[in-house]
Amino acid sequence: MYVDSPDIQVIETIEELQNKLNRNERKNTTVGFVPTMGYLHAGHLSLVKQAKEQNDIVVMSIFVNPAQFGPGEDFESYPRNRERDIQLAEEAGVDIVFIPSVEEMYPTDGGIRILPGRQAHELCGASRPGHFDGVLKVVLKLFNIVDPDRSYFGMKDAQQLAIIETFVRDFNVRTAIVRVPIVREEDGLAKSSRNVNLTYLERSEATAIYRALQIGAELSAQGADPSAIERQVSEYIVSNSSGKIDYVKMLAYPGLGPVTVGAQEVILACAVKFSSTRLIDNIIMSTKDGTYVPNDDEQ
Repeated sequence: MYVDSPDIQVIETIEELQNKLNRNERKNTTVGFVPTMGYLHAGHLSLVKQAKEQNDIVVMSIFVNPAQFGPGEDFESYPRNRERDIQLAEEAGVDIVFIPSVEEMYPTDGGIRILPGRQAHELCGASRPGHFDGVLKVVLKLFNIVDPDRSYFGMKDAQQLAIIETFVRDFNVRTAIVRVPIVREEDGLAKSSRNVNLTYLERSEATAIYRALQIGAELSAQGADPSAIERQVSEYIVSNSSGKIDYVKMLAYPGLGPVTVGAQEVILACAVKFSSTRLIDNIIMSTKDGTYVPNDDEQ
C-alpha cells in the first residue's frame, strides 16, 4: 500500500484491496464505489459526494481501461494526472483510491468475453464496436475486486449506465447502481475529462450541444415527433459549430429501443466530434400529459 496522506490510502494491487475490504470483516460497514478513468472533475466529485452521504467507506478506482478503446481512439492521449487526482480525491473525502496498472488488471487472457445485448447497438455502440464489451469487462472485474454495496455512475454516460444496470440486474451482481445527475459548466457544457483537449474555438462552439438538446426537449414538451426532434437538434449543432455529428437520437430509456406509447422515460442523446475530441451529452425526459419533459435535474 502507498499512503500519500494520513487521510487517504492509495492501493495499487488487487490482493491488498480485497484484503482491506473483506466483506466477512465489514460487519455493518457499507462501501460505496466510484469507478473512474481519472483526470477528475466536478462530475466525478459529485459521485463521491453522494457516495459519502450513503456509505461508511468510499472507494474510488482510477484506471484508463484499454479494453474499451478501439483502434485509432484516444487511449494514449487520454488525459492522466495521478498526483492531482489523489489530491482531489482526498479533498472530496475518498477513503481509498485504487490505481492499478494495466498488467495488474489484465495479467492473463483466457479468451472469455462478455457481450452486451441490443442496447450496445445504439448510440455510441453503433460507431464503437467492442466498446461496451470492454466496459463490462472492467466493470465486472472492479465489482468483484471491491465488492461494493453501492456503485455510483453519472448520467452523462447514459448508455453505459443503462447497459451496466441491465447487466447487474440480469446477472445478480451484488451491488446497487446509483444514478447521479450530469454536472455542467456554467454555459451548459457537460463536464468531461476530454474537454481539456478542445481548442479555444471548439470549447466555445461546444456549448451548442446542450443548447440543441434543450431545443429538442422543448419540442418534445410540445408533442413533436422524435424524428422531427432529432432533425432540428442536428440542424442546430451543424449551424452553430464545426463539430461533426456522430448521432442524434431519441430512444426509450433505459431499454434504448424505439419510443413507443407507454414508455415512461426517453433519452435525447448526441455525440459530436471536434477534431480529435468526441463529446457526448443527453437529456432524460419523463412522460407527462402524453408528452415528455426533462426530469427535475435538467430543468
